Amino acid sequence: MPGQIVGSLIGASFGMVYVFVNSGSLPTPVRWISWLLAAAAFVAVVIAAVGLARRTPAVEDREVGRGFPKSYWLVVAIEAVALIGGAQLLSGPLDLPEAGVAWVSVVVGVHFIPLAVIFRQPFFHWLGAAIAGCGAVGIVLALLGSGALPIDLVAGIVPGALLLAFGWWGVHRSPEPVEQRSAA
Repeated sequence: MPGQIVGSLIGASFGMVYVFVNSGSLPTPVRWISWLLAAAAFVAVVIAAVGLARRTPAVEDREVGRGFPKSYWLVVAIEAVALIGGAQLLSGPLDLPEAGVAWVSVVVGVHFIPLAVIFRQPFFHWLGAAIAGCGAVGIVLALLGSGALPIDLVAGIVPGALLLAFGWWGVHRSPEPVEQRSAA
């Protein structure tokens, strides 16, 4: 399966999870609406991805290659350490457990910066900056003593919506020819 489709499905999956997990502080009717919208957006990305997969020649799979490079797994390992270490620090000595979602967004956003280089996808810089920015605002809100709702909205729901939107965009954008991606 071409990387454009895989990346879009991964982004949309995590976007939906972000919305589901971080909407607990929303009033119940709003939470249900956010879940329905996130699920509908995810299903729309899946349908578009299936359509793109049907239109994409099978030859592209061989040209692009399969699996993730070692550098990707290194980024994921560093991300996991940063997520766990930061969460322990926030819920322990810093006594800011409500900033956990914001920290996750900072780390997830930052991880897109090296992924932009690894996968030669400059738009990952924009996505990463936006998600990390949401996380940074969420941390500031936590430091200011804001309740869970504004932190969850800014650092959880908005990044989830961004991931869903980029997943949608990813399956609708024109892919670069394989020759251009490998000639960098």
